Amino acid sequence: MRDANAIDFWRGLALVTIFINHIPGNTFERYTYSQYGISDAAELFVFLAGWSIGIATRSRDGRPEPASRSVLRLMSRTIEVYRAQITVMAIALAMIAGTALLLDNPLILEWHNAGTFFADPIQTIVGVVLLTHQLGFFNILPLYVVLLGIAPFFILLARVSRVAALVLSAGLYLTSLVEEWNLPSWPGQGDWFFDPLCWQLLLVLGFVLEDWNRQSDTLRRLSRRLMPLGIALVLLGIVLSVLELRPDPLLVPEPRLIFDFDKTYLSPARLIHFLGVLLAFQAVYPVLAPRIGMVVQYFTSLGRNSLAVFSMGSVFSLAGQLLRFWTGGGLLIDLSIVAFGLFALGFTAWFVEWRSRRPRIQT
Repeated sequence: MRDANAIDFWRGLALVTIFINHIPGNTFERYTYSQYGISDAAELFVFLAGWSIGIATRSRDGRPEPASRSVLRLMSRTIEVYRAQITVMAIALAMIAGTALLLDNPLILEWHNAGTFFADPIQTIVGVVLLTHQLGFFNILPLYVVLLGIAPFFILLARVSRVAALVLSAGLYLTSLVEEWNLPSWPGQGDWFFDPLCWQLLLVLGFVLEDWNRQSDTLRRLSRRLMPLGIALVLLGIVLSVLELRPDPLLVPEPRLIFDFDKTYLSPARLIHFLGVLLAFQAVYPVLAPRIGMVVQYFTSLGRNSLAVFSMGSVFSLAGQLLRFWTGGGLLIDLSIVAFGLFALGFTAWFVEWRSRRPRIQT
């Protein structure tokens, strides 16, 4: 088990934020940092995934592991994430169907794009397996599957030239923005909520910066000098969010995705704001760690077991949505949902680590 560290801590914070934000309208949603900026926890989660890949594909002395081992490692992780997505989708659909039966309310079957599955199960089950049919709030793992699938190419390219990897990634990002390239949904109409062709830039940025940071202190010195700029961007994001100031997609010039705050395509405004968040909060963890030890331990335990915690968090947040619909919500209900959810996320992390330590029974 890894000791507490900044990467797991921030990833744990992102997981808690995503859990709370995936219960729309709940009282505590307004207190998450996602409500006070242009970017949110999704950017942090993907960037840290890239940073973690950079660490995982190198030995302790910093040398890159053999290319074949990195490819196999990422293929294995891709299969794990894919399996998790299929499992949580099946659980989510069962929860929606069960709630519709319990409340005798067929309208619940339409919950977050689930109606297609119940109306046309033959095509939709194929779409679920192909990841082209996604429920609302269950669309981050499909993005992660695609990003892990293409990660070996960028990682191996970055070992030859970090600049080449970044240029190619940024080129794909900008072209996708201009041409509005995205993966299609099926059997329903539309595109993926998270466009992998754009979001790949954050993953590549994560492992390229990790590599640069490991080899030289230039990035650390540069980021410290740019901290005031990061703070200014965070403050600007707060103002824009609080005053609900954002460009009208119908009025911005072409290519419009360059200028608006679109989450699907990771618009430049969201990317710049996120980089500002990184710069502004780069020195926070060393200050917090010795002062709020239990909180740090909690968040880092979540971050160490991010896939299991994220999967269970998705299920718990859907349960919270359905419970709020059933009861009508309110402060007491919201408090109960969030308190139980935070406990359950912590228990999930503890259980995963307990299983890894427990001697296996031979059968």
